[in-house]
Amino acid sequence: MSSYSTQMTQNSRQAGRQIRMSVFLPFIAIAIMCSLLSGCVGAVVGVGTAAVAASNTEKGLSTSVADSVIFAKLHDKFVQNDASLSTTVDVTVNDGSVLLTGKVKTPEEKILATKLSWEIRGVREVINEIQVTDKSSIKEIAKDMAAGAQLRGKLIADGDVSSLNFSIDVVNGIVYLSGVASDAEEMNRVVRHARDLKFAKQVVNYITLQTDQRD
Repeated sequence: MSSYSTQMTQNSRQAGRQIRMSVFLPFIAIAIMCSLLSGCVGAVVGVGTAAVAASNTEKGLSTSVADSVIFAKLHDKFVQNDASLSTTVDVTVNDGSVLLTGKVKTPEEKILATKLSWEIRGVREVINEIQVTDKSSIKEIAKDMAAGAQLRGKLIADGDVSSLNFSIDVVNGIVYLSGVASDAEEMNRVVRHARDLKFAKQVVNYITLQTDQRD
């Protein structure tokens, strides 16, 4: 074989190795990141599998990787704060939007799941469809639902508030707010709207600012 042919063969092999490394580097990064999260050993394989499957969809690899990291971090938060959430709550992440489904015993568990979701960097929206099985602590369901709907309407109508960035839970007249505000003024506007509600007895503010550090 001529020296020219030998050089061409070596160049081809080197290019092949570079291509294979560029493909696997994102998954290596995910594995390293997950290994730093406590209780996330099993999630390394799951995250990698989810990323491979999602990379073949319209979302693309980078978005899929980000969603997979959010999923892994949220699972870890559930384990650290309330282990039962990791088994009773189903989590779906799509382009930074977190959908929570499943069943929990108390409203406090449902609110905690929302709060923990918003603590993760990259989360843009939290949709909490978790069902509460224990209704004994909810005395005025209709009023709570009306108050939540009214507040959501106020946020949508307020041009200075990005309503999708906030979650609302109302339990026994107590309004729980969570989400991410662009600044203190936006957060204060959301809190003021909540306090103006007819059936609001108390407002609990879990909103964080965009400048605050998130996981």
